[in-house]
Amino acid sequence: MTDEPRKALPRKAAARTAKLAALPLGYAGRSAIGLGKRIGGKPADAVMTEIQQRTAEQLFRTLGELKGGAMKVGQMLSVLESAFPEDMAGPYREHLTKLQDAAPPMPTQTVREILARDLGPDWKDRLVWLDGGPTAAASIGQVHRGRWFDGREVAVKVQYPEAGDALRSDLRQLARLARTAAPLMPGMDLKPLVAELQERAADELDYQLEAEAQRTFAAAFRDDPDIVVPDVVAVGDTVLVTEWLESPASMASIIAGGTQEERDHYGELFVRFLFSGPARTGMLHADPHPGNYRIIPGPDGEPGRLGVLDFGAVARLPERNLPEAMGRLLRVAADEDVDDLVDGLRREGFIKERISVDPHQLLDYLAPFVEPTKVERFRFSRAWMRTQFARINDPRNPAYTVGLKLNLPPSYLLIHRTWLAGVGVLCQLECEAPFRQILTESLPGFAAQS
Repeated sequence: MTDEPRKALPRKAAARTAKLAALPLGYAGRSAIGLGKRIGGKPADAVMTEIQQRTAEQLFRTLGELKGGAMKVGQMLSVLESAFPEDMAGPYREHLTKLQDAAPPMPTQTVREILARDLGPDWKDRLVWLDGGPTAAASIGQVHRGRWFDGREVAVKVQYPEAGDALRSDLRQLARLARTAAPLMPGMDLKPLVAELQERAADELDYQLEAEAQRTFAAAFRDDPDIVVPDVVAVGDTVLVTEWLESPASMASIIAGGTQEERDHYGELFVRFLFSGPARTGMLHADPHPGNYRIIPGPDGEPGRLGVLDFGAVARLPERNLPEAMGRLLRVAADEDVDDLVDGLRREGFIKERISVDPHQLLDYLAPFVEPTKVERFRFSRAWMRTQFARINDPRNPAYTVGLKLNLPPSYLLIHRTWLAGVGVLCQLECEAPFRQILTESLPGFAAQS
């Protein structure tokens, strides 16, 4: 780490706003240049590929450099890149890998001042060693490795100064740009994504709340043979100290180059954690980004365990579990009981009064969620995800109109986004998992009619 006065986050709101505002303008400018090339005789598909590649570079470079809310949006979009056609997904995927490393580190003195403020002037008596530079950078903070006075290796997460202002400013700007930025991510509506992040901004910044959630998950999974959640050691307003999780790589490494056996194994553990967590803790881990899942190799080549980090985004479930109606309706859809499906969705608020929906088109629209539940083992893949994404976003497909008629109740918003993102990660893994069995064991209501 260096002591020279570099800023962990850009401090001038105008500079951040200008960078975000340039995204749709840059796309428009490239499109105009592309039109000229087409008039000059260059094939339309070659021109669009060039535009998409340059747009991808600008989009994710900007989202990564700015951190804050911009990077949050980039991380959420990253788990859905498998939905895009390969000629578009390729350049996006390349720049997504750079998101975690874009922020310059905080000056050493700034880190020490934050530790003293949050942990007390005697913080060095408890945190007896702290590494000289961050081991990881995230959207609103950076992580250092350290050693607690009792000998435990720890991870020390320190929030960037002014992270809250940057997060809220980015999200306001992204909300204003959501409509004009639509061409950057064809078929993807950024408005509800940004709106949800705005609703949850305070939770994301609250390390006390995050520590409470992580303690609960750590206790619930303490004796689990497959899942590891490091416990909380100490917490302040902008500092969170947890047990160090020894892991050579994140699940992104399996996505990039894992064997099929590794893909299937860690994909199954990922699904089991997501669906068993609510019953054990009353909460849903709502940030299924591959970087939050760590690979812990087993001894002598045995299957490894899955470590889980970052509990800043969790859904606190009113029923202390996933809704029973969710599992019941999914089972009804899998059984293709169209009348019960429409009635049930209407009761839950997915279909509002006086809205008419063709039940068979509804089944077609829900296929991405239902298909994996209809067989004993389902193979997730980028090709399958691309097919589903293209189909439900094709205005020529009758099912397309269904999406315009459905309503997403607020209580399901975070659950829906987490489920969709989870499917995106499974498709990136290209894994096969006993999805139906896992839902039968863990999703309330799903097994009731079997």
